[in-house]
Amino acid sequence: MNALPNLAAVTAVAVATVAFGAYGLRSRSTSDFYVASRTVSPLRNAAAVSGEYLSAASYLGIAGLVLTYGTDMLWYGIGFTAGYLVLLALVAAPLRRSGAYTVSDFAEARLGSRGVRLVATGFVVLIGWLYQVPQLQTAGLALHTVTGAPPRAGAWLVTAVVLVNVVAGGMRSVTLVQAFQFWLKLAALAVPAVVLVLVWRGAWHPAAAAHPAGTPYAAAPAAGPPFGPGGGQQLYGLYSLLVATCFGAMGLPHVIARFYTNPDGGSARRATVGVLALLGLFYLLPEVYGGLGRRYAPDLVPEGRPDTVVLLLPQRLVPGGLGEFLTVLVVAGAFAAFLSTCSGLTLSVASVLSQDIFGGHVRGFRKAAALAVAVPCALAMPMAGAGIGVAHEVGLIFSVAASTFCPLLVLGIWWRRLTAAGAAAGMLVGGALALAAVTVTVVWRPGPGWGGALLAEPAAWSVPAAFVTMIGVSWATRASVPARTAVVLARLHVPELLAGGPADRSARAGDRSARGRDRLSHNARR
Repeated sequence: MNALPNLAAVTAVAVATVAFGAYGLRSRSTSDFYVASRTVSPLRNAAAVSGEYLSAASYLGIAGLVLTYGTDMLWYGIGFTAGYLVLLALVAAPLRRSGAYTVSDFAEARLGSRGVRLVATGFVVLIGWLYQVPQLQTAGLALHTVTGAPPRAGAWLVTAVVLVNVVAGGMRSVTLVQAFQFWLKLAALAVPAVVLVLVWRGAWHPAAAAHPAGTPYAAAPAAGPPFGPGGGQQLYGLYSLLVATCFGAMGLPHVIARFYTNPDGGSARRATVGVLALLGLFYLLPEVYGGLGRRYAPDLVPEGRPDTVVLLLPQRLVPGGLGEFLTVLVVAGAFAAFLSTCSGLTLSVASVLSQDIFGGHVRGFRKAAALAVAVPCALAMPMAGAGIGVAHEVGLIFSVAASTFCPLLVLGIWWRRLTAAGAAAGMLVGGALALAAVTVTVVWRPGPGWGGALLAEPAAWSVPAAFVTMIGVSWATRASVPARTAVVLARLHVPELLAGGPADRSARAGDRSARGRDRLSHNARR
């Protein structure tokens, strides 16, 4: 593989990301850095949400799972997309009407408890860092595969570019970058996919699809069932995966943060509908690479590199200059995936760290951003470049998100009897159970049997446990329901179209107050 064009593609994506991010140099206020002053249009926000959501797991990992296990892995794309349907129905508009900057703000405003806020902040940081680690690991694997660079180089590159963008302009900067990167990722997968399908159908001579060593390709790799030996275990694994992906989307901090950037609740709903359409289109593509990989690249499975099938398949099927060009496209799209997702995660972690540790002003946000990106980079270094099964690892992180923030948001928005003690207990129980299962799965790799199945896919029992705990403890402490619950719920549910209503007045007052604090802070620094 010619490393120079691929290195040029990576460099071009990094430069374009920084160039688009320069738009964020206009950011001056706290509202600019946290929520882009709540002025992002539904179409742009839909592209930005899709851009940050389509991570290494979507761009590379799903194809690797299909290559390894076959059509059962199509459920990943379905679950990742269906999560936004749940988010649309239950939380999109109320979250925007809350007027919050972060999920920690929402938790404190809804329950009037600093303790609940700190628990939420802890899980935002934990989920954000856990999610960033596989992105950086896969960046090292991808750069090493296509250029031969040291595995750690990819992680360092992504970290540096993300830090520059987030520190320079916060949410205003990252929004434009992520919208651009979604369209780049879509084109980078779609154009080669069309060519590869034409090769498969015979538009090019079949000899073009020959192994470099001259041996023919096997028909399909040999792999065991993805969710256990079959029967009840396999069915349980499938259902648990769907619970994790469908309910985990609303618990991802970087996804939640994007809904605070819409002008109003109606715009948040329209942006979510746009996300559903864009994701539905995108998730048609990884399956093409995984399916063709089972015919033309099965050797990647025993080599432990199934996540590289998207990067390697174009030149295996299309030799010469055209194959190199198609490889350049998919490499560019892969690094757009790493950069956009890491940018969103860094932004969400920096937002809560800034407010709870560094004072909440712009200078504090920049300090928090440096910490938010440095820690996962350090954690990823020992494993950079390893073949890790990124889609499955991210699916486990979805289980943690579904077991913590999903119950908090659903019950916080729709159940007036939720208490601070119940919310904190539910998040701690659900998060602890899911994290324990994830740790055992990643570190010790449990074997076959029901014990291994329950640990490998914990969402089906950890999410109900979180809901039951949150409801049970709230019922036991029902005397401590916040006094302002009715007012807060009215703000969440009353449409802004009711001009002059409480939601409209409070949201506008909150934005004016934020701008006032920004001016005071700026004058004090001067």
